[in-house]
Amino acid sequence: MFERPRSGERAVLVRIGLGGPVEREDLEEFAQLAESAGAIPVATLTGRRERPEPKFFVGSGKADEIKALVAATQAHGVIFDQALSPAQQRNLERHLGVPVADRTGLILDIFADRAQSHEGKLQVELARLQYLSTRLVRRWSHLERQRGGIGNRGGPGEAQIELDRRMIGDRIKSVKERLERVKRQRSTQRRARERRGTFRISLVGYTNAGKSTLFNALVKARAYAADQLFATLDTTTRSLWLGEAQAQVSLSDTVGFIRDLPHKLVEAFEATLQEAADADLLLHVVDGASPLLAEQMTEVERVLADIGADTVPQILVYNKSDLLEPSQRARVASDWLEVHPGLRRQRVFVSATEGQGLDVLRAAIAEQALARLKPADEAAPDAITAAPDAALSGGSPGSFPPSHSHA
Repeated sequence: MFERPRSGERAVLVRIGLGGPVEREDLEEFAQLAESAGAIPVATLTGRRERPEPKFFVGSGKADEIKALVAATQAHGVIFDQALSPAQQRNLERHLGVPVADRTGLILDIFADRAQSHEGKLQVELARLQYLSTRLVRRWSHLERQRGGIGNRGGPGEAQIELDRRMIGDRIKSVKERLERVKRQRSTQRRARERRGTFRISLVGYTNAGKSTLFNALVKARAYAADQLFATLDTTTRSLWLGEAQAQVSLSDTVGFIRDLPHKLVEAFEATLQEAADADLLLHVVDGASPLLAEQMTEVERVLADIGADTVPQILVYNKSDLLEPSQRARVASDWLEVHPGLRRQRVFVSATEGQGLDVLRAAIAEQALARLKPADEAAPDAITAAPDAALSGGSPGSFPPSHSHA
Protein backbone atom coordinates (compact mmCIF):
# COMPACT_ATOMS: atom_id res chain seq x y z
CA MET A 1 0.00 0.00 0.00
CA PHE A 2 1.48 3.33 -1.08
CA GLU A 3 0.93 6.77 0.42
CA ARG A 4 1.13 10.21 -1.14
CA PRO A 5 4.52 11.90 -1.55
CA ARG A 6 5.60 13.37 1.76
CA SER A 7 6.83 16.88 2.46
CA GLY A 8 10.42 17.45 1.39
CA GLU A 9 10.46 14.54 -1.06
CA ARG A 10 11.35 14.74 -4.74
CA ALA A 11 8.44 14.58 -7.17
CA VAL A 12 7.91 14.31 -10.91
CA LEU A 13 5.10 16.60 -12.10
CA VAL A 14 2.78 15.42 -14.89
CA ARG A 15 0.40 17.72 -16.75
CA ILE A 16 -1.60 16.38 -19.71
CA GLY A 17 -3.45 18.77 -22.00
CA LEU A 18 -6.87 17.34 -22.77
CA GLY A 19 -8.00 18.53 -26.19
CA GLY A 20 -5.49 21.38 -26.23
CA PRO A 21 -1.89 22.38 -25.49
CA VAL A 22 -0.46 22.79 -22.00
CA GLU A 23 -0.10 26.48 -21.10
CA ARG A 24 3.14 27.65 -19.50
CA GLU A 25 1.25 29.65 -16.86
CA ASP A 26 -0.71 26.53 -15.85
CA LEU A 27 2.56 24.66 -15.39
CA GLU A 28 3.94 27.45 -13.22
CA GLU A 29 0.84 27.40 -11.02
CA PHE A 30 1.04 23.61 -10.79
CA ALA A 31 4.68 23.82 -9.65
CA GLN A 32 3.66 26.39 -7.03
CA LEU A 33 0.98 24.03 -5.77
CA ALA A 34 3.46 21.18 -5.45
CA GLU A 35 5.94 23.39 -3.61
CA SER A 36 3.17 24.67 -1.33
CA ALA A 37 2.48 21.06 -0.36
CA GLY A 38 6.16 20.60 0.53
CA ALA A 39 7.22 18.59 -2.51
CA ILE A 40 10.42 19.31 -4.42
CA PRO A 41 9.73 19.22 -8.20
CA VAL A 42 12.67 17.59 -9.99
CA ALA A 43 11.15 17.15 -13.45
CA THR A 44 8.01 18.07 -15.37
CA LEU A 45 6.48 15.89 -18.08
CA THR A 46 3.74 17.15 -20.37
CA GLY A 47 1.62 15.52 -23.03
CA ARG A 48 -1.60 15.87 -24.95
CA ARG A 49 -4.61 13.60 -25.32
CA GLU A 50 -8.15 14.01 -26.56
CA ARG A 51 -9.51 12.15 -23.54
CA PRO A 52 -8.13 10.31 -20.47
CA GLU A 53 -7.08 6.68 -20.90
CA PRO A 54 -9.14 4.44 -18.56
CA LYS A 55 -6.24 2.47 -17.05
CA PHE A 56 -3.44 5.00 -16.50
CA PHE A 57 -5.10 8.33 -17.49
CA VAL A 58 -2.11 8.59 -19.85
CA GLY A 59 -1.28 5.98 -22.46
CA SER A 60 0.93 3.00 -21.63
CA GLY A 61 3.83 4.56 -23.55
CA LYS A 62 3.60 7.77 -21.54
CA ALA A 63 3.33 5.72 -18.33
CA ASP A 64 6.61 3.99 -19.25
CA GLU A 65 8.13 7.42 -19.95
CA ILE A 66 7.10 8.61 -16.49
CA LYS A 67 8.59 5.46 -14.94
CA ALA A 68 11.93 6.09 -16.69
CA LEU A 69 11.91 9.70 -15.54
CA VAL A 70 11.23 8.63 -11.93
CA ALA A 71 14.23 6.28 -12.10
CA ALA A 72 16.49 8.88 -13.72
CA THR A 73 15.69 11.59 -11.15
CA GLN A 74 15.38 9.22 -8.17
CA ALA A 75 12.03 10.81 -7.43
CA HIS A 76 10.01 9.67 -4.42
CA GLY A 77 6.63 10.18 -6.08
CA VAL A 78 4.59 11.52 -8.99
CA ILE A 79 1.96 14.27 -8.92
CA PHE A 80 -0.68 14.67 -11.63
CA ASP A 81 -2.26 18.06 -12.29
CA GLN A 82 -5.62 16.42 -12.92
CA ALA A 83 -8.09 14.44 -10.87
CA LEU A 84 -7.45 10.71 -11.13
CA SER A 85 -10.01 8.00 -10.54
CA PRO A 86 -9.22 5.57 -7.68
CA ALA A 87 -8.50 2.82 -10.22
CA GLN A 88 -6.16 5.03 -12.27
CA GLN A 89 -4.27 6.08 -9.15
CA ARG A 90 -3.92 2.46 -8.00
CA ASN A 91 -2.79 1.26 -11.45
CA LEU A 92 -0.21 4.02 -11.74
CA GLU A 93 1.25 3.30 -8.31
CA ARG A 94 1.60 -0.37 -9.15
CA HIS A 95 3.19 0.42 -12.52
CA LEU A 96 5.53 3.19 -11.33
CA GLY A 97 6.40 1.73 -7.94
CA VAL A 98 6.15 5.11 -6.19
CA PRO A 99 3.31 7.08 -4.56
CA VAL A 100 1.02 8.98 -6.93
CA ALA A 101 -1.02 12.04 -5.95
CA ASP A 102 -3.57 13.89 -8.06
CA ARG A 103 -4.59 17.55 -8.03
CA THR A 104 -7.44 16.99 -5.59
CA GLY A 105 -5.26 15.18 -3.07
CA LEU A 106 -2.55 17.80 -3.46
CA ILE A 107 -4.91 20.69 -2.66
CA LEU A 108 -6.40 18.76 0.24
CA ASP A 109 -2.90 18.28 1.69
CA ILE A 110 -2.21 22.01 1.44
CA PHE A 111 -5.52 22.85 3.08
CA ALA A 112 -4.82 20.38 5.89
CA ASP A 113 -1.47 22.07 6.58
CA ARG A 114 -2.87 25.63 6.46
CA ALA A 115 -6.16 25.31 8.36
CA GLN A 116 -5.82 26.97 11.76
CA SER A 117 -9.31 27.45 13.19
CA HIS A 118 -11.52 24.69 14.58
CA GLU A 119 -14.00 25.29 11.76
CA GLY A 120 -11.32 25.22 9.08
CA LYS A 121 -9.89 21.94 10.36
CA LEU A 122 -13.37 20.39 10.38
CA GLN A 123 -14.01 21.53 6.82
CA VAL A 124 -10.75 20.08 5.55
CA GLU A 125 -11.26 16.84 7.48
CA LEU A 126 -14.68 16.39 5.89
CA ALA A 127 -13.29 16.88 2.39
CA ARG A 128 -10.38 14.50 3.00
CA LEU A 129 -12.66 11.80 4.44
CA GLN A 130 -14.96 12.06 1.43
CA TYR A 131 -11.95 11.83 -0.88
CA LEU A 132 -10.51 8.84 1.01
CA SER A 133 -13.82 6.97 1.08
CA THR A 134 -13.62 6.46 -2.71
CA ARG A 135 -10.08 5.06 -2.46
CA LEU A 136 -10.49 2.34 0.17
CA VAL A 137 -9.83 -0.43 -2.35
CA ARG A 138 -6.39 1.05 -3.01
CA ARG A 139 -5.71 1.87 0.63
CA TRP A 140 -6.51 -1.67 1.73
CA SER A 141 -4.95 -3.50 -1.25
CA HIS A 142 -2.51 -5.25 1.13
CA LEU A 143 -5.49 -7.11 2.60
CA GLU A 144 -6.75 -8.53 -0.68
CA ARG A 145 -4.50 -11.60 -0.24
CA GLN A 146 -6.42 -12.53 2.90
CA ARG A 147 -9.53 -13.71 1.09
CA GLY A 148 -11.06 -17.08 1.98
CA GLY A 149 -10.22 -20.35 0.25
CA ILE A 150 -12.00 -22.28 -2.50
CA GLY A 151 -15.76 -21.82 -2.43
CA ASN A 152 -15.54 -18.82 -0.07
CA ARG A 153 -16.42 -15.28 -1.06
CA GLY A 154 -14.84 -12.47 0.85
CA GLY A 155 -12.77 -13.04 3.93
CA PRO A 156 -10.80 -11.00 6.48
CA GLY A 157 -9.65 -8.47 3.88
CA GLU A 158 -13.12 -7.72 2.67
CA ALA A 159 -14.38 -7.51 6.25
CA GLN A 160 -11.65 -5.00 7.10
CA ILE A 161 -12.56 -2.85 4.09
CA GLU A 162 -16.21 -2.81 5.10
CA LEU A 163 -15.27 -1.99 8.70
CA ASP A 164 -13.05 0.86 7.56
CA ARG A 165 -15.77 2.13 5.24
CA ARG A 166 -18.24 2.20 8.14
CA MET A 167 -15.76 3.99 10.39
CA ILE A 168 -15.16 6.66 7.77
CA GLY A 169 -18.91 6.96 7.16
CA ASP A 170 -19.53 7.46 10.88
CA ARG A 171 -16.77 10.06 11.06
CA ILE A 172 -18.17 11.92 8.05
CA LYS A 173 -21.58 12.01 9.73
CA SER A 174 -20.05 13.32 12.98
CA VAL A 175 -18.03 16.05 11.22
CA LYS A 176 -21.08 17.13 9.21
CA GLU A 177 -23.10 17.48 12.41
CA ARG A 178 -20.39 19.59 14.03
CA LEU A 179 -20.12 21.78 10.92
CA GLU A 180 -23.88 22.21 10.94
CA ARG A 181 -23.61 23.62 14.48
CA VAL A 182 -20.90 26.01 13.28
CA LYS A 183 -23.16 27.02 10.39
CA ARG A 184 -25.99 27.80 12.82
CA GLN A 185 -23.62 29.87 14.98
CA ARG A 186 -22.50 31.86 11.93
CA SER A 187 -26.13 32.34 10.93
CA THR A 188 -26.90 33.71 14.40
CA GLN A 189 -23.94 36.10 14.13
CA ARG A 190 -25.07 37.26 10.68
CA ARG A 191 -28.61 37.92 11.94
CA ALA A 192 -27.17 39.95 14.81
CA ARG A 193 -25.19 42.07 12.33
CA GLU A 194 -28.32 42.49 10.21
CA ARG A 195 -30.28 43.71 13.24
CA ARG A 196 -27.54 46.25 13.91
CA GLY A 197 -27.72 47.31 10.28
CA THR A 198 -24.03 46.51 9.72
CA PHE A 199 -22.87 46.82 6.10
CA ARG A 200 -21.03 43.59 5.29
CA ILE A 201 -18.13 43.38 2.83
CA SER A 202 -16.25 40.25 1.76
CA LEU A 203 -12.94 40.03 -0.06
CA VAL A 204 -12.98 37.34 -2.74
CA GLY A 205 -10.56 36.46 -5.50
CA TYR A 206 -8.11 34.02 -6.98
CA THR A 207 -5.51 32.64 -4.61
CA ASN A 208 -2.39 34.80 -4.22
CA ALA A 209 -4.12 37.88 -5.67
CA GLY A 210 -3.25 39.84 -2.52
CA LYS A 211 -6.53 39.69 -0.58
CA SER A 212 -4.94 39.33 2.85
CA THR A 213 -2.41 42.09 2.13
CA LEU A 214 -5.26 44.40 1.10
CA PHE A 215 -7.26 43.34 4.17
CA ASN A 216 -4.34 44.26 6.43
CA ALA A 217 -3.86 47.59 4.66
CA LEU A 218 -7.53 48.58 5.01
CA VAL A 219 -8.14 47.61 8.64
CA LYS A 220 -4.57 47.80 9.99
CA ALA A 221 -4.74 44.11 10.95
CA ARG A 222 -2.02 41.48 11.09
CA ALA A 223 -3.69 38.64 9.23
CA TYR A 224 -1.19 36.19 7.76
CA ALA A 225 -0.18 37.17 4.23
CA ALA A 226 2.49 35.56 2.06
CA ASP A 227 3.46 35.15 -1.58
CA GLN A 228 2.11 31.61 -1.78
CA LEU A 229 -1.03 29.76 -2.79
CA PHE A 230 -3.75 29.42 -0.12
CA ALA A 231 -1.97 31.52 2.50
CA THR A 232 -5.41 32.16 4.06
CA LEU A 233 -8.03 29.48 4.69
CA ASP A 234 -9.93 30.77 7.69
CA THR A 235 -12.30 33.71 7.42
CA THR A 236 -11.17 36.77 9.38
CA THR A 237 -13.60 39.64 10.04
CA ARG A 238 -12.70 43.13 11.30
CA SER A 239 -14.46 46.48 11.58
CA LEU A 240 -13.63 49.28 9.15
CA TRP A 241 -14.54 52.91 9.84
CA LEU A 242 -15.61 54.88 6.76
CA GLY A 243 -15.37 58.59 7.43
CA GLU A 244 -17.23 59.54 4.24
CA ALA A 245 -20.23 57.43 5.23
CA GLN A 246 -19.82 58.03 8.98
CA ALA A 247 -20.41 54.33 9.40
CA GLN A 248 -18.73 51.24 10.78
CA VAL A 249 -18.73 48.32 8.31
CA SER A 250 -17.49 44.74 8.65
CA LEU A 251 -14.78 43.45 6.30
CA SER A 252 -14.12 39.71 5.90
CA ASP A 253 -11.13 38.02 4.27
CA THR A 254 -12.01 34.63 2.75
CA VAL A 255 -10.27 31.62 1.21
CA GLY A 256 -8.89 32.11 -2.29
CA PHE A 257 -10.16 30.23 -5.33
CA ILE A 258 -8.13 28.33 -7.91
CA ARG A 259 -8.53 26.59 -11.25
CA ASP A 260 -10.22 23.19 -10.91
CA LEU A 261 -10.95 23.70 -7.22
CA PRO A 262 -12.28 20.30 -6.07
CA HIS A 263 -16.06 20.42 -5.78
CA LYS A 264 -15.92 18.62 -2.43
CA LEU A 265 -13.84 21.49 -1.06
CA VAL A 266 -16.43 24.00 -2.23
CA GLU A 267 -19.08 21.93 -0.45
CA ALA A 268 -16.98 21.50 2.71
CA PHE A 269 -16.22 25.23 2.92
CA GLU A 270 -19.88 26.15 2.49
CA ALA A 271 -20.07 27.71 5.98
CA THR A 272 -17.03 29.90 5.30
CA LEU A 273 -18.04 30.80 1.75
CA GLN A 274 -21.51 31.73 3.00
CA GLU A 275 -19.92 34.96 4.24
CA ALA A 276 -19.49 35.97 0.61
CA ALA A 277 -23.02 34.93 -0.37
CA ASP A 278 -24.54 36.95 2.51
CA ALA A 279 -22.39 40.05 1.99
CA ASP A 280 -23.79 43.41 0.89
CA LEU A 281 -20.72 44.06 -1.26
CA LEU A 282 -17.91 41.94 -2.69
CA LEU A 283 -14.44 43.30 -3.32
CA HIS A 284 -13.28 41.02 -6.15
CA VAL A 285 -9.50 41.31 -5.79
CA VAL A 286 -7.52 40.38 -8.89
CA ASP A 287 -3.82 40.29 -9.69
CA GLY A 288 -3.70 43.06 -12.28
CA ALA A 289 -0.24 41.96 -13.42
CA SER A 290 -1.13 38.30 -14.01
CA PRO A 291 -0.99 37.09 -17.64
CA LEU A 292 -3.96 34.82 -16.79
CA LEU A 293 -6.07 37.65 -15.40
CA ALA A 294 -9.20 36.96 -17.47
CA GLU A 295 -9.09 33.20 -16.82
CA GLN A 296 -8.64 33.73 -13.07
CA MET A 297 -11.54 36.19 -12.91
CA THR A 298 -13.75 33.75 -14.81
CA GLU A 299 -12.88 30.96 -12.34
CA VAL A 300 -13.80 33.17 -9.38
CA GLU A 301 -17.12 34.09 -11.02
CA ARG A 302 -17.83 30.39 -11.55
CA VAL A 303 -17.33 29.56 -7.87
CA LEU A 304 -19.37 32.60 -6.81
CA ALA A 305 -22.21 31.30 -8.97
CA ASP A 306 -21.87 27.86 -7.34
CA ILE A 307 -22.36 29.32 -3.85
CA GLY A 308 -25.11 31.74 -4.88
CA ALA A 309 -23.02 34.90 -4.55
CA ASP A 310 -23.03 35.91 -8.22
CA THR A 311 -25.84 38.46 -7.66
CA VAL A 312 -24.03 40.33 -4.86
CA PRO A 313 -22.80 43.79 -6.01
CA GLN A 314 -19.08 43.89 -6.77
CA ILE A 315 -16.21 46.30 -7.06
CA LEU A 316 -13.35 44.95 -9.15
CA VAL A 317 -10.11 45.74 -7.31
CA TYR A 318 -7.08 45.48 -9.60
CA ASN A 319 -4.26 44.89 -7.12
CA LYS A 320 -0.49 45.10 -7.77
CA SER A 321 -1.03 48.16 -9.97
CA ASP A 322 2.50 49.31 -9.08
CA LEU A 323 3.66 46.58 -11.50
CA LEU A 324 1.62 48.07 -14.36
CA GLU A 325 2.40 50.95 -16.69
CA PRO A 326 -0.47 53.51 -16.99
CA SER A 327 -1.21 52.30 -20.53
CA GLN A 328 -1.53 48.72 -19.26
CA ARG A 329 -4.33 49.61 -16.86
CA ALA A 330 -6.76 50.41 -19.66
CA ARG A 331 -5.82 47.17 -21.40
CA VAL A 332 -6.34 44.88 -18.41
CA ALA A 333 -9.66 46.57 -17.63
CA SER A 334 -10.90 46.25 -21.20
CA ASP A 335 -9.85 42.58 -21.47
CA TRP A 336 -12.50 41.56 -18.94
CA LEU A 337 -15.19 43.62 -20.65
CA GLU A 338 -14.38 41.92 -23.98
CA VAL A 339 -14.97 38.50 -22.41
CA HIS A 340 -18.08 39.64 -20.50
CA PRO A 341 -19.53 42.60 -22.41
CA GLY A 342 -22.78 42.53 -20.43
CA LEU A 343 -21.09 43.17 -17.08
CA ARG A 344 -20.79 46.76 -15.90
CA ARG A 345 -18.76 46.99 -12.72
CA GLN A 346 -16.88 49.72 -10.99
CA ARG A 347 -13.11 49.25 -11.15
CA VAL A 348 -10.40 50.51 -8.84
CA PHE A 349 -6.63 50.15 -9.26
CA VAL A 350 -4.65 49.72 -6.03
CA SER A 351 -1.32 48.50 -4.73
CA ALA A 352 -1.91 46.97 -1.31
CA THR A 353 1.83 46.74 -0.58
CA GLU A 354 2.55 50.35 -1.58
CA GLY A 355 -0.71 51.84 -0.28
CA GLN A 356 -1.62 53.30 -3.68
CA GLY A 357 -5.30 53.83 -4.45
CA LEU A 358 -6.56 52.83 -1.00
CA ASP A 359 -8.25 56.22 -0.44
CA VAL A 360 -10.09 55.79 -3.74
CA LEU A 361 -11.16 52.29 -2.73
CA ARG A 362 -12.41 53.49 0.66
CA ALA A 363 -14.42 56.20 -1.05
CA ALA A 364 -15.92 53.68 -3.47
CA ILE A 365 -16.89 51.43 -0.55
CA ALA A 366 -18.35 54.40 1.30
CA GLU A 367 -20.54 55.25 -1.70
CA GLN A 368 -21.95 51.72 -1.71
CA ALA A 369 -22.48 51.79 2.07
CA LEU A 370 -24.29 55.15 1.88
CA ALA A 371 -26.59 53.85 -0.84
CA ARG A 372 -27.38 50.78 1.27
CA LEU A 373 -27.74 52.53 4.64
CA LYS A 374 -29.89 55.42 3.42
CA PRO A 375 -33.68 55.07 3.59
CA ALA A 376 -35.03 53.41 0.43
CA ASP A 377 -36.58 56.59 -0.93
CA GLU A 378 -33.28 58.48 -0.61
CA ALA A 379 -30.94 55.81 -1.95
CA ALA A 380 -29.47 56.07 -5.41
CA PRO A 381 -31.26 53.75 -7.89
CA ASP A 382 -28.17 51.73 -8.80
CA ALA A 383 -24.92 52.91 -7.29
CA ILE A 384 -22.91 50.00 -8.59
CA THR A 385 -23.43 51.07 -12.20
CA ALA A 386 -23.39 54.84 -11.65
CA ALA A 387 -19.97 55.18 -13.25
CA PRO A 388 -19.35 51.71 -14.74
CA ASP A 389 -16.76 52.57 -17.34
CA ALA A 390 -14.46 54.64 -15.14
CA ALA A 391 -11.35 52.61 -14.36
CA LEU A 392 -10.47 54.39 -11.15
CA SER A 393 -7.04 55.08 -9.77
CA GLY A 394 -5.80 57.37 -7.05
CA GLY A 395 -5.92 61.02 -8.07
CA SER A 396 -7.24 60.41 -11.57
CA PRO A 397 -9.70 62.89 -13.12
CA GLY A 398 -13.30 62.08 -12.31
CA SER A 399 -12.35 59.67 -9.55
CA PHE A 400 -13.78 59.70 -6.07
CA PRO A 401 -12.37 62.36 -3.74
CA PRO A 402 -9.55 61.03 -1.55
CA SER A 403 -10.48 59.72 1.86
CA HIS A 404 -8.81 61.00 5.02
CA SER A 405 -10.35 58.35 7.25
CA HIS A 406 -8.31 55.68 8.97
CA ALA A 407 -9.23 52.08 9.51
